[in-house]
Amino acid sequence: MLKTGTRLREIQLCVQCYERMTLCKFRITFEFMDIFLFRDLERLNQTGNFSQAAELSNLSQPAFSRRIKTLETWVGAQLVDRSRQPVKLTSAGSQILEAGLQALARIEQERRHIRESLSLPDKYVVTFGTQHSLGWRFFPTWLHAFEDAYGPILSRMRADDLPSCLRDLRDGLVDFVVAYTRPEDRSELDAVSIGRDRLIAVCKPEPNGAPLFDFENPSVAMPLLRFGNAAPIGRHLDHVLNALDGAPRLQTVYENSMGGALRIRARAGDGVAWLPESLVAADLSAGVLVRTGKPEWSVDLDIRLMRDTRHANQFTQDIWSFLEVRQSVSLVS
Repeated sequence: MLKTGTRLREIQLCVQCYERMTLCKFRITFEFMDIFLFRDLERLNQTGNFSQAAELSNLSQPAFSRRIKTLETWVGAQLVDRSRQPVKLTSAGSQILEAGLQALARIEQERRHIRESLSLPDKYVVTFGTQHSLGWRFFPTWLHAFEDAYGPILSRMRADDLPSCLRDLRDGLVDFVVAYTRPEDRSELDAVSIGRDRLIAVCKPEPNGAPLFDFENPSVAMPLLRFGNAAPIGRHLDHVLNALDGAPRLQTVYENSMGGALRIRARAGDGVAWLPESLVAADLSAGVLVRTGKPEWSVDLDIRLMRDTRHANQFTQDIWSFLEVRQSVSLVS
């Protein structure tokens, strides 16, 4: 027979052990977050209804609601406005959904590339480094057109800020870098032109379709959503913004090095942003964003593919030679 004190001590140890296991499980849940929660949020965004979204996810409504709440807890913000029907995503919900779907697409793409590389070990995987703004819209379209003209290749994309992309190019971690430049800019690296774009001023429309911020009243300060200092693309706007510093005066209300983040804030009505036309073309067609200001406030951009010849191989040289010949005729209309 165990003494009462010894038995009580054993019970206390068991309780402490259970508490530690429970806490550990809780920490693991949030450190290794279920990435497919973004799919649940996408279905909720599409249906505007918890019951319908739960059915699409093959879950009960309570279980589905708990998954959305888990994602909100992980993000640390309310992602869904439940005060109306159909429910709508908050600004934070839209932002994290877009980022989450981009991450899922990247993971699935890398998984496909790995499987293809393993099944075809003799094929070289071409790695492209791209600025964030180019990686969202332009690059996938360009790559599809390139493969139609050149032939299928195994490739992967690494989206990052331009300084990081150029560092990876120098270190041989990527084969090519796709970046925005001005037509008059010169590069120390080998470069070929693969497209054109322009920075245009956009904002959310009024219900009647007119720009929410129209620059007509010189006494009204205009909220500006601008690229941060880490984004070289923002420097292409300096001469335009300096010319507009008089009337009406622009007031920076938000900065981010990613064009996608500025696009979300512009769609939410937080201010005016100069963004690549290729990035917002679908939003302009859908009427989610409209152009504002004067046409001459746009900034022409050249899209160039750059390489470091020290890390070239025969396959990447063949690609380069093909693009050198074709650079006078854009692959993307």
